[in-house]
Amino acid sequence: MKLYELMKNIAKVDAPDREITGVTSDTRSEIKPGTLFVCIKGGTFDGHDAAQQMLDKGCCAVVCERDLGLGDRQIVVEDTRGIYPLICAAWFDNPQNKLTLIGVTGTNGKTTITTMIKKVLTSMGSKVGLIGTCQNEIGERIYPTSRTTPEPYDLYELFSKMVEAGCDYAVMEVSSQGLEQKRVNACRYKVGIFTNLTQDHLDVHGTMENYYQAKKILFDISDTAIINCDDEYGRRYIKEVTCPVKTYSVGGEADFMADDVVLCASGVKYVFSDHETKHNVTFPMPGLFNVSNSLAVIACMQTLGFDIERAIKALATAGGVRGRAEIVPTHRDFTVICDYAHTPDALVNVLKAIRECSVGKVKCLFGCGGNRDATKRPLMAAAAADNSDFLIVTSDNPRNEDPEDIIKDILVGLEDKTTPYIKICDRREAIHWAVRNAEKDDIIVLAGKGHEDYQILAGGVKIHFDEREVVAEALEELAKEGR
Repeated sequence: MKLYELMKNIAKVDAPDREITGVTSDTRSEIKPGTLFVCIKGGTFDGHDAAQQMLDKGCCAVVCERDLGLGDRQIVVEDTRGIYPLICAAWFDNPQNKLTLIGVTGTNGKTTITTMIKKVLTSMGSKVGLIGTCQNEIGERIYPTSRTTPEPYDLYELFSKMVEAGCDYAVMEVSSQGLEQKRVNACRYKVGIFTNLTQDHLDVHGTMENYYQAKKILFDISDTAIINCDDEYGRRYIKEVTCPVKTYSVGGEADFMADDVVLCASGVKYVFSDHETKHNVTFPMPGLFNVSNSLAVIACMQTLGFDIERAIKALATAGGVRGRAEIVPTHRDFTVICDYAHTPDALVNVLKAIRECSVGKVKCLFGCGGNRDATKRPLMAAAAADNSDFLIVTSDNPRNEDPEDIIKDILVGLEDKTTPYIKICDRREAIHWAVRNAEKDDIIVLAGKGHEDYQILAGGVKIHFDEREVVAEALEELAKEGR
């Protein structure tokens, strides 16, 4: 592709036209002669400082924000971070414009909602791509992912693969960091969904207001916003966003409502209403928060023009989501549940949902990630203590922090609590202890890891760690002991 063609409608180019063989903003990537390098300033490294080095490696030109003295080999623009996604999209022939995009943002519920939308759309005969925390999907094919919203080049390449595979829709989790870093700058969403906002990612955004404003960006690039008006931040968005808004609520007044809610261990039941019709809904995931999640899915399907009754029937048979209130088989008289809850609010939600249908004790095993917002650690402890009968405090992804130091921060939240607890720093050992000491009718909640099958240790070392496998190991040990 020629440089002028690539940059058409993106930026003015005062440089000779050249053949472009690739685009990148990563100095670590393999450079082919003719690559266009985009200089982006990050938190710890400024790509402008490597511009000459990238030219020496074979790049034909650089896109930068200031005059670097590189003559006709530089293209100066106002905002390289904002333009890079447009360049990546153009490189792949703007595949995002050939798909109907659905974006979901918020602290909790994104994975459940996107997964369910994909399942329902698929049941309606559409081919769907999914981009999210657990994995990326194109139809039935699964692709691993390292972040919720991919970096620009990876994102538009993924859209391109979806188009090539014949996808009609792409449904994706849109993270606050992805929005703030402008990764989705070339996207226009048919529907943008907001779930809720609770304390998380303050290590990135600094304040809840910054976090709120980052999420808000989605509605600047959406045709219609579907907003949870049960959330206080959602009610702010309703007043502030400029695109058309539809609302959903559990038990309150909204465009889409859930009434007569029945909660049980196997899922939820309620009556859906959109002021014109009413339908009985059954959704096979427990908890009041999953009433809200399923309501968002139905609202999305109605907004897209699908028959609500068909969508509701598809939702009833969609099944669960890996790592979201997932029951781990034990074939014993106690239950183990694996859930991704890693914020105070998410922990309250899942534990409350489980307590509502528990007969025995609810025992919560949890930790907190290292090199992340430390202020939520005591809040996590308080949330767990207030909604459990027993706690097992352990590690999560410690990263470059000492796990013992993280646990000290957690234990501050238990100082005025009476809920008994045990501290076991090693998570594998903690799970083994929980299984070995399980009593009849206990429900053991393994919180924080969910779908993840790894732990991140010091120096960024990632080790295989699947809690389902660890539970199986512990059960096997009990069997060998004749217990």
